[in-house]
Amino acid sequence: MTSPHWESLGPPPLGLFVLEQGRAAFELAQLGARRKLVDAAPRGDGHPVLVLPGLFAGDLSTAPMRRLLRALCYDVHGWGLGINTGPTATLRARLDEALARLRRRHGRRVSLIGWSLGGIYARELARAHPDDVRCVITMGSPFRDISATHAARLVPIRPGGRSLRDAHALRAHLRSPLPLPTTSIYSKTDGIVAWESCLEEAGSERENVEVTCSHTGMGFHAEALAVIADRLAQQEGAWRPWLRPGREP
Repeated sequence: MTSPHWESLGPPPLGLFVLEQGRAAFELAQLGARRKLVDAAPRGDGHPVLVLPGLFAGDLSTAPMRRLLRALCYDVHGWGLGINTGPTATLRARLDEALARLRRRHGRRVSLIGWSLGGIYARELARAHPDDVRCVITMGSPFRDISATHAARLVPIRPGGRSLRDAHALRAHLRSPLPLPTTSIYSKTDGIVAWESCLEEAGSERENVEVTCSHTGMGFHAEALAVIADRLAQQEGAWRPWLRPGREP
């Protein structure tokens, strides 16, 4: 995959943005689909999972996902840091501490799930501590071009006093691949984040999985949750690409 021309990437169409909240409310209401997923999904091995929310969201937004993953036998944790108002040095230190605490408590590597900006946090946490992380799963996270979102103007990052759009070194760093299994879940109907900005480079133990849902509803959409359940259920050290049900390997 070639690198995007940064100046050509912008946020998704305004029409998708306007429909976001209504679509998300509908997706949240699909309790029956999530119950069927619990019945059909593989059971986990009890390893720890840390879930990081998106911008201006907190643990309440990830509660349906965490509830489902607990039903599948994972030891799932919210981040416990209130509302995500953007990256700071203090936040980075607290995430480092949370990962280290889970690693010590369980004696096992931790899977990281991040939604939107939370996925960028998850990637950078894994990059800093690769020996402590089992896999990273991101949902609608624009790590390939962090400015290609309707929320970019709200994120308080001005590296070197420059805008995100002009911070080329930071943007190159964020899109660089991780040295561990990584799954990026994205939707071409995402109304907040340009889906192209969520695409991982092709390579070993890296993949992009398309689902059809809103950005705001991705964390409780049955299709996205099915991908997450499948990825978490893989045996450590035996990664394989996602195979959509009904397709031959």
